[in-house]
Amino acid sequence: MSSSALSVAISIALALCPKSPSAGGATAQAPAADQGTFLTQEEALRLAFPECEIERRRVFLSAGQKARVRDLAGTKHESSLAFPYVAKRDGVLVGTAYFDAHRVRTLRETLMVVVDAEGKICRIEMLAFAEPREYIPRGNWYGQFIGRGLDEDLSLKRKIRGVSGASMTARASVDCARRVLALHQVLAEPAEPTPGNRP
Repeated sequence: MSSSALSVAISIALALCPKSPSAGGATAQAPAADQGTFLTQEEALRLAFPECEIERRRVFLSAGQKARVRDLAGTKHESSLAFPYVAKRDGVLVGTAYFDAHRVRTLRETLMVVVDAEGKICRIEMLAFAEPREYIPRGNWYGQFIGRGLDEDLSLKRKIRGVSGASMTARASVDCARRVLALHQVLAEPAEPTPGNRP
């Protein structure tokens, strides 16, 4: 595969969030030969949120919140920490980005999933992929996620088509999308009362 064809194949930024000054997809940068890295977090955030102010937040999840994320997502969620990157332009929320590193087969990939102000996916970027390149779906496959929220249609058994020869990547990507949307929903819910503050 030529370098230009590979660049197209791994470019999965298929939609910019609302209010972005430009439209269309972005092309992933050439991967580092030893790490399978396409983008840094900073580069991915710049692609998703041009001319925005970005705030990195650190949120501790309670056991109840972790359980709710698992229940909503229908997939495992082990981390007690979340790092949403909240982007605003002129004080108006543009979107929130989450970075999710997970295993595909035996090696890991890292995706950035951007959730818009309505709670829908508006962008996905592949930052790193350590598995062989033939397990990367074509860029237009990720277009199925754009505009989707956390519902039963966000599933390989419903509205998301599978990928011949890359089924484990497809499954990992769907799980990631559902996990991020579930986490975003749980973080927006009222905080659980602490024992000393219960009425």
